[in-house]
Amino acid sequence: MTDLRRTLLWVVFSMSLVLIWDAWNRHNGEPSMFGPAPVAKPAAAGASTAPGAVPVPSVATPTAATAAPGATPAAVPAAAASAAQAQRVTVTTDLVKATIDTQGASLVRLELLKQRDQNDRSKNVVLFDQSAKRLYTAQTGLIPPAGGAGLPNHHTVMTLVPGDLALRDGSNEVQVRFESPDVGGVKLAKVYTFKRGDHVIGVRHEVINSSGAAINPRLYLQLVRDGNPPEGESSFYFTFTGPAVYTDVTKFQKIDFKTIEKHKAGDKPDHATSGNDGWVAMVQHYFASAWLVDNGSGAKLPREFYTGKIDTNTYSVGMFLPVGEVAAGATKSFDAQLFVGPQEENKLAALAPGLELVKDYGWFTILAKPLFWLLTQLHALIGNWGWSIVALVVLLKMAFYWLNASAYRSMAKMKAINPKVMELRERLKDKPQQMQQEMMRIYREEKVNPLGGCLPIVAQMPFFIALYWVLLSSVEMRQAPWLGWIQDLSAIDPFYILPLLMTGTSLLQTWLNPTPPDPVQAKMMWIMPLIFSVMFFFFPAGLVLYWLTNNILSIAQQYLINKQLGVLGK
Repeated sequence: MTDLRRTLLWVVFSMSLVLIWDAWNRHNGEPSMFGPAPVAKPAAAGASTAPGAVPVPSVATPTAATAAPGATPAAVPAAAASAAQAQRVTVTTDLVKATIDTQGASLVRLELLKQRDQNDRSKNVVLFDQSAKRLYTAQTGLIPPAGGAGLPNHHTVMTLVPGDLALRDGSNEVQVRFESPDVGGVKLAKVYTFKRGDHVIGVRHEVINSSGAAINPRLYLQLVRDGNPPEGESSFYFTFTGPAVYTDVTKFQKIDFKTIEKHKAGDKPDHATSGNDGWVAMVQHYFASAWLVDNGSGAKLPREFYTGKIDTNTYSVGMFLPVGEVAAGATKSFDAQLFVGPQEENKLAALAPGLELVKDYGWFTILAKPLFWLLTQLHALIGNWGWSIVALVVLLKMAFYWLNASAYRSMAKMKAINPKVMELRERLKDKPQQMQQEMMRIYREEKVNPLGGCLPIVAQMPFFIALYWVLLSSVEMRQAPWLGWIQDLSAIDPFYILPLLMTGTSLLQTWLNPTPPDPVQAKMMWIMPLIFSVMFFFFPAGLVLYWLTNNILSIAQQYLINKQLGVLGK
């Protein structure tokens, strides 16, 4: 049993060293052992650059999109003007400041006016951007049924129809309309609708058929992004950045940029390629963008999903949708929604099935979701996210009180018999087999289970790991104050007070635990808390507060049990 405990401790210690080494590598721009390799910065984008060829759906298999933007070069429509003729239009509401490029009427920049930049609090978060530092845009356009060019797409320079570009006082929405020139006898009008207090942008496509024959075009909705993680991300914990696809059948599927990079023509994508429902998204820490489609009738609308590499360090995720037949001289409209904003779980769940899953809890979703619900209920009562974290940890400790008591009682008994075990190991150090037999005899006589202090703690670890992901993933923690010097629970403690307290409580816990008989193992018991504490100096204050509260409550319970059994200080 002692050997087993020693092995477990060495495994934990070894994994800690591996994680620290991996974090150091990522901090210095080296490839991670657990995630995609760092990628280069995007090339500087011109004011009117529309990256990528027109997306090409599968021709051989219409129900499965096996090609992606850039896979098959397609010429820009002849009617499209040069990039130099394109202009940028800025639309402002109470929540966003959006920039739309008249080339394709693509959304090329979006500033979130209620979210401060983590690195520079004088600036707002910029999610969409098309600059030398970042490439992240939303594009749409039309393609013929067989794919290719010949219809207005995201390369076609469009004309802004005069109208308001800012949300007026007393108004609940502002609409901005763009119209394309005639391309092959077809015009496309794109109407953006920005609503007050809403991160969802309505995007209506009006297909105007001025040709002499009926057409049956397809609409593509795509998000294009570079493969770089958001600026300011910590090297000491990993959060997912990349595309996601959701259908009711396959559910939520993440696709990292490294997978797209390795994808070869003809290979089957690692995600759903078709469905009668679903959405596509680009996900990063705290924020997301997603194309949502609902035809309003409740009927299923077939769609094809794709991901692809457009250019060096440039990737896309999107879907093709049938517009339906547009008779000669007729006009047909198609409505879509573009969400661009923070990952507020309850609001996302109300927008589309499964959209709240962009807030990624990983393997612990089944536990994390109810914990987040409980945390929000506590916040509704307390009104402070920091104290809500403290209250939630208290509730969890109460729920596991008797399980913890069993573990601490077992550890206290181990501490009580520790002098006997130490004497036995010294006396029989040259007779290991006899020593093990005698140790087992002592355990039986004293009714002590060497693993009794480990198993109850292991049983509740999934709950505390799930809570860790709740706090790491919740945008509600961003710039949320607790008290005094902690004005942002998602940022590092500026004075490192919480990490220092965390280190102290971890060492105090070690002192309260039984000393391992093996001298090397005993030293490791003191070294490991110090190693773990190093990482906590770089963790968000909310996470450190959570672990510190857990430590303090554990110490209190363990102290009382040790005192009750008379083993305090032994």
